[in-house]
Amino acid sequence: MKTNKKQKQILMTIGQNIRHYRVKKGWSQEDLAFECDLHRTYIGAVERGERNITVLNLIKVKEVLGVKINDLYPD
Repeated sequence: MKTNKKQKQILMTIGQNIRHYRVKKGWSQEDLAFECDLHRTYIGAVERGERNITVLNLIKVKEVLGVKINDLYPD
């Protein structure tokens, strides 16, 4: 599925916020991936806005990072 400009911006915002909170914890992408039981390359692609993270994976990430959903995507 091709993403439009608005959708791409949403993915970029979520990815940048995940990266922000990951770095704040002093974790690598590999560390976050391990804690979430996800693959490191998946985390990297999400952070770059290249992958559309699923709701269930977004829940895993926010729980592991100890943040709220609206911290990752403030609407």
